[in-house]
Order: sequence, then structure tokens, then C-alpha cells
Amino acid sequence: MTDTTGVIADLTAEAAEVDALVAGLPEAGWDIPTPAPGWAVRHQIAHLAFIFRIAGLSAAQPEAFVQMTKSLASVGFEKAVEGALQEFVHDPAEVLLSRWRAERDTGIKALAAVPGDRLVPWLVNPLPPYVLACAGMMELFGHGQDVADALGVRLARTDRIKHLVGFAVRVRDFGYEARNLTPPAEEFRYDLTAPSGALWSFGPADATQRVSGSAEDFCLLVTRRRHRFDLDVRAEGTLADQWLDIAQAYRGPAGQGRRPGQFND
Repeated sequence: MTDTTGVIADLTAEAAEVDALVAGLPEAGWDIPTPAPGWAVRHQIAHLAFIFRIAGLSAAQPEAFVQMTKSLASVGFEKAVEGALQEFVHDPAEVLLSRWRAERDTGIKALAAVPGDRLVPWLVNPLPPYVLACAGMMELFGHGQDVADALGVRLARTDRIKHLVGFAVRVRDFGYEARNLTPPAEEFRYDLTAPSGALWSFGPADATQRVSGSAEDFCLLVTRRRHRFDLDVRAEGTLADQWLDIAQAYRGPAGQGRRPGQFND
């Protein structure tokens, strides 16, 4: 059992950081293109609203969530996400902002109410609420980064990203699965430097396949918001080096990622 109190507090704080990016935007600002092809700022916030909606449904009404996923099986989750965007993206900015806040707050409250030793249904396998909250941190980090890039904002990351780092280590094999590759049996070692300067380590200390560097850059890598060549993330071992090319902390298609040198930060 993992206590969800800390991750819920950090999820709430990260959501507030994303909210602050768009709270004062004029209507035209919501239509600024982001680095994700075809997605403006409003698409990013609409996507987050949908993700928090279904997370809240999973936590508060698990039977209804299971029925929803069954109904999506015929169209696939990716198409369902695109369909859900249409429900939000045509709203005026003020309405979309209110809807995002409502879905966010409801979803976080529902996750916080689930006992830590209980599983909640999710898209493939049931998850502890702690893990689902960590997945929410990943969504906020990635889509919040897209919004920040669109608006020319440099985000100040904190040690709250440790939840995302741990989640990415847990789901290391998603990148292989997305490309129909067989994940290696060998475990990796991760030694990453937190924004505070602390060292975070995961995996066997004697592993020959190793990943090291900046924890913030590691998060940018696994959310595919920066190319590996632009990041302070290093690999030792052939398998670890290959993984840096395909790393992703989400299921499904990898997307086109970002080009080397696309951002001058």
C-alpha cells in the first residue's frame, strides 16, 4: 500500500501551475498553436479536462467507468480522445477554463477519497490510486509543457516531478510496446538529479544498463517534449542507449516527438 496523500497534494499543485498559464489568457491566446501538430492551447486544456474527468469517474464510479471503456472498445481510445476534444474545444475560453477547473477538482477529489490499498479500473489494467495520480502528473507535465512552449514561458520545476520519474521507471516498457518490440529482461539503473539537487536512484545498483542526468530533462524525455540530443540525460550500455530513443511514459502511439534543436532553451 502506498499513501496517496503526498501525490494528491503535488497533483493539486501541478494542476494549479497549468491553470496559472492560461487563467489570464485573452480569447485569442487559446488559439495559439502548440508544438503538438494541430493542437492549440485550447486543445491541450481540453485534453486535460477529459483525462481528469475519466480519472474521477474511475475513482468514484468504477462500474460506470468499466461500461464507458467497453463502449469505447469499438472505436479505440485515441479516437475517443479526439471525439472528447470536440466536446470542449468549441467553448469560449471562459467556459473551457471553468470546465477544466471543475473536471480537475472533481477528479482529484475522487482519487483522494479512494483507500490506498484499493485498485481502481483503468484503460488496460486496474491501478492503485497512487499510480493513477502519478499518471495524472505525467499528463500535466507533458501538456503543461506544450502550453508553456506555445506561450514562451519557462517553467520552474520542483521536486514534485519525482512522482513522474518513478512512474516512468515503472512503465519503462511502454516505448517498446508502442513499437511492437520485445522489452529486454534486464533491469536498468536510474540516477537522476532532482531540481533541489537531491539524487534520486531507482533500479539495481549493480545494473550494467544505466541512465543518469537531470530529472527534469528525464521527464521531458519520457513525455517526448524534447529530443534526447537536447537533454542532459545519458546512457551507459547499448540497451539503455536504445531506450533513450523510444522512451515514453504513456501507452499508445508515440507521436512524432520533437526535433533536435527545436527549442533554444
